[in-house]
Amino acid sequence: MTLKDTKYLTAYAVPICFLVGIYAGGYWSYLTILFAFGFIPLVEELLAENKENYNEEELRERKKSPFFDALLYFNVLIIYGFVLLFLYELDKGEWTSTEYWGQLISLGIVMGAGGINVAHELGHRSNKKEQFMAKLLLLPSLYMHFIIEHNRGHHKNVATRKDPATARFNENFYQFWLRSVSHSYLHAWQLDLQYKRSKGMKIHEFWKLDMFWFNVAQILYLALAYFFFGWVGFLSVLIAGIISFSLLELINYIEHYGMQRKLKDNGQYERVGLQHSWNSDKKLGRIVLYELTRHSDHHFRASKKYQLLESHEKSPNLPLGYPASMIMALLPPLWFAIMNPRVPGSAKHELAY
Repeated sequence: MTLKDTKYLTAYAVPICFLVGIYAGGYWSYLTILFAFGFIPLVEELLAENKENYNEEELRERKKSPFFDALLYFNVLIIYGFVLLFLYELDKGEWTSTEYWGQLISLGIVMGAGGINVAHELGHRSNKKEQFMAKLLLLPSLYMHFIIEHNRGHHKNVATRKDPATARFNENFYQFWLRSVSHSYLHAWQLDLQYKRSKGMKIHEFWKLDMFWFNVAQILYLALAYFFFGWVGFLSVLIAGIISFSLLELINYIEHYGMQRKLKDNGQYERVGLQHSWNSDKKLGRIVLYELTRHSDHHFRASKKYQLLESHEKSPNLPLGYPASMIMALLPPLWFAIMNPRVPGSAKHELAY
């Protein structure tokens, strides 16, 4: 690790903003929202992109440095600590309705950035402990099925009509959200059933399914929130989870919008390439999202750790950074006006909504 690598500590700015909002109250309750979707987009437009890649020696050093993994692991404590802190402060009954919504949305953002996003990274690791941490991080977001559908489904079917998480040309975010959320969940069940039955599971042995236990864990999580904090606590963690996985789906939407892999004569799709994901080399978004914005390289080599991901000239780039693009995606006419001309011509016909 070098001094330059400490820039990734900036990823903790989001949870720090949440802490400030919790203890300062008032309009500070909205600090996390303003930081994530106000400050970051503004700074990214002022700063130049950084397309610099690492030399072989740097890659070797970054691969073996425990610093980058420790940054991810600490998010488990952050997510669960902040959920409990939120519920504890909520239970005091001292927040105004304005403060409550600011704190709740902020918690959803923290769970999205440090929960689902980090779970995505750890879920691609072969280490069982890291995969377990990924599942722990997905639990409060009520999206544990993501680890199945994303790894076995999305990475195989990305940029095709088979993939729920690939947004089609002219499909707005709200249409995409409904399709991706429902189909991803159902597809995870299908993938889990197929895998377990290939390992000899009988049709009645439902307790052997990961999806069964994922749902049990999530129901238990919600039940505990209700038992200790009542209906307000239950509804709050439910809404926070929905906010967090909606942020994931918003990122899914911008990552592959309109992309289409070519169907070969043998009925198989071409291999996933660097041209099938939208990228951004905006500095701050790269750091806060643990290099998720270098998404083409991630799909090209899914097992590659975030600190090793590289920028490629062949990869298409978004006109704005990821946080700004997420805001733009919420405004379909603006999104279509800016993004549709950038989508490759063939995809406009093959993936039209």
